[in-house]
Parts: sequence; structure tokens; C-alpha cells
Amino acid sequence: MPPKTKFDKNAIVDAALEIAKEKGFSGITARNVANQLHSSVAPIYVNFSTIEDLVEAVVQRVFAISEELLAKQKGQSLFENIGKASLAFARKYPVLFRELSIQPNPYMASYETVENSMIESLAEDEAMQGWTLEERKRLLLKMRVFQMGLSVMIANGHVPSWLDNQEFDELLMEVGNDILIAQQLKRKEHS
Repeated sequence: MPPKTKFDKNAIVDAALEIAKEKGFSGITARNVANQLHSSVAPIYVNFSTIEDLVEAVVQRVFAISEELLAKQKGQSLFENIGKASLAFARKYPVLFRELSIQPNPYMASYETVENSMIESLAEDEAMQGWTLEERKRLLLKMRVFQMGLSVMIANGHVPSWLDNQEFDELLMEVGNDILIAQQLKRKEHS
């Protein structure tokens, strides 16, 4: 009889991530992960107390992947990098994008922390010198609404056939610039 294969936490999380990419986080069950590993469920419960613990480890891996995609962006602004990273994530992981961004879930509860960090970063942007916190929040929301719409289109396969990925990224930047210019004009009108 051949020796039993041992699986460490990383191998189990990798297997569970593969399942989540196709079926979402709800597809992560002990049986599904065991089938993916070609093993019994024993290695799963040796490494994770509960399936919820495994799902949480997968969610953390997905957030790390998201951070890697953001780090790979070489844009001129935080907006550009976040927007392009979101589009890249929606292209590569449409099921996970829909589950994390569209469906109510307990995993995105910390978004407000990320949002607050972005708003603080915007205060350092030369184009937004002197902007109030409320003005930066409103701009970020407008940008986020548009970027989310594009990302949803990508994740759901609703990209117009006449736009390729690069043109879609360019559209993101074009509308982002339009929103920034419109906000700057409003500020001038109210000054």
C-alpha cells in the first residue's frame, strides 16, 4: 500500500480556492475539497477546526491576490491603480468578484477601513489640495460607482464586442478624468 499523502494548510487552501473560483465560497465543503485533493476529509479537519475557518483562510488569500493585483498597477494615481486592479480582478475571478462585490457577505465588512485610507491618500493628491473631507468622499463614491459598473460588466460577460480590455481600461480613465474635472468645476462655482 502506498504511503498516505499529507496535505498542509496551503495545499488545502489552494484546493478550496480552486473550488471557490468556480462555485463561490458556498462551494467550499469538506467533501468538495477532499475530492479536489483526491483524499479523505481527514486532512481538512486536521488543519482547520471548521469549514468556516477554511473559508476564512480562502477569503484572506483572495484579499492577498487582490492586493497583488493592485501592487502590479503602474498608474499615475491611486484612482487609476484601484480601478484597473478591480477590472483585472473581475476579469480573472468573475465568480469571486460577484460574490464579494455584488452579493451581501460578511467578508467585505472592512471596506470602510480601506475607503477611509483612500480618502486620506486623496488629500495628498496635488489635484485635490484644499478639498474638504466631504468633497473627497463624494468624488471617491462617484469614481467607485463607475468603476463598479465596469467591473460588473466584465464579471458578467457584458463587455461590448467593440471594446477590448485595453480600451475598457482607457474608458475607466477617461470617465474618471471627466468626473474629477466636473468636481473641480463645481468647487470653483461654489467658491
